[in-house]
Amino acid sequence: MIKRFIRRVLGLPSEAMARVPRAKHGLAREALSPAASKVCAVLREGGFCAYIVGGAVRDLLLGIVPKDFDVATDARPEQVKPLFRRALIIGRRFRLVHVVIAADTVEVSTFRAADPDIAEKDEHGRVLRDNVFGTQAEDARRRDFTVNALYFDPATEEVVDFHGGLADLKKRVLRVIGDPRTRYREDPVRMLRAVRLGAKLGLTLDPATREPIHSLAPLMERVPPARLFDEMLKLLLSGHASACLRQLRAVGLHEGLLPLLDVILEQPLGERFVTLALAQTDERVLAGRPVSPAFLFAALLWHEVLAASRVRQSRGERSIAALEHAMDEVLETQAAKLAITRKLTATMREVWGMQPRFEVRSGQRAYRLLEAPRFRMAYDFLALRAASGEVPAELEAWWRAFQSADADARKAMLLPETGPRKRRRRRRRKRPAVAAPQAV
Repeated sequence: MIKRFIRRVLGLPSEAMARVPRAKHGLAREALSPAASKVCAVLREGGFCAYIVGGAVRDLLLGIVPKDFDVATDARPEQVKPLFRRALIIGRRFRLVHVVIAADTVEVSTFRAADPDIAEKDEHGRVLRDNVFGTQAEDARRRDFTVNALYFDPATEEVVDFHGGLADLKKRVLRVIGDPRTRYREDPVRMLRAVRLGAKLGLTLDPATREPIHSLAPLMERVPPARLFDEMLKLLLSGHASACLRQLRAVGLHEGLLPLLDVILEQPLGERFVTLALAQTDERVLAGRPVSPAFLFAALLWHEVLAASRVRQSRGERSIAALEHAMDEVLETQAAKLAITRKLTATMREVWGMQPRFEVRSGQRAYRLLEAPRFRMAYDFLALRAASGEVPAELEAWWRAFQSADADARKAMLLPETGPRKRRRRRRRKRPAVAAPQAV
């Protein structure tokens, strides 16, 4: 028992791996996608072993339909590629093979070694390069969590378990393989994954897995911005963003991920606004409807834009100029940490910039706003603001009715023009016409 405990704490392979038959786990080969089944069959025919691995096995055991199926094998990439008509070797840090069958792409990876002395690391312990092939036991040891280190053999319908992942699934526990501090230092993003998987799958973080996260949170600052942005997208578009945000705060990992996020959530209107945005996003994801990352990030950062804009207006800046400068300020702060693409930031700017235009419901400006390419997204953003109490519900209701009204009804709905533009038009109408010069 003591040996088993020491091996479990240090993440060492079990003295004997467990091959669990279908009768005990209930997973059948029919649950796999046709493309994944074919890839495994072709690899076996070529003399290699092939397993469905990782999240797909975990999700199937939990009754969740996987988004994709990954295959692990003892074949090297250059041995995998010739077996398939459409296959491409990709990757720099570690080479993979993408096998395309009909409309599906199956990722095939070679078993990787888990020797920490071989991997290239930085001064903080983060792994920079570990492109070394290994055995199946080593491959299982280098995976992040026990529930992700399960291998399903389609030929025998057995689940191969090296680290007690099946037992952890039954107990609804998420546990890091090996020493959590060492594994987090190797890849700080594992802390984010722990939060996301725990919230998504309804798993409780093992105490040893949870305890070091707060103290090691500063390591997230050394993660490349592009990779951090990808992980944040996965978290926010997981269908459980609200639960993920609560978990981030609970483990002390939210600071620095979205700079100034604490300030946003501490504002009464801001907290309600963000909560509604996340809840609506979760609802759309779970219903299988499309979700715009630009809309979600625009919602998360909107109250920072508002706050910066109000500060500038108090200094004497005009409202539109203050809003433009506030957008630049907030997006520049985010760019230092998250590699938000220009395409997303351009859309966010459009959505933010259209919000003051909704307040004008007269003349041709209402029609021009209605015809804008991003009108629908900007209107949804307005509806979110109205639902949170930031703007009057009557404003959102007017625009909802204006969209669906016919031409005559729209004319009747328009409010009379007031202000400088109206006065200028009146002055132009009263100006006498200039007589044409007479020919001499």
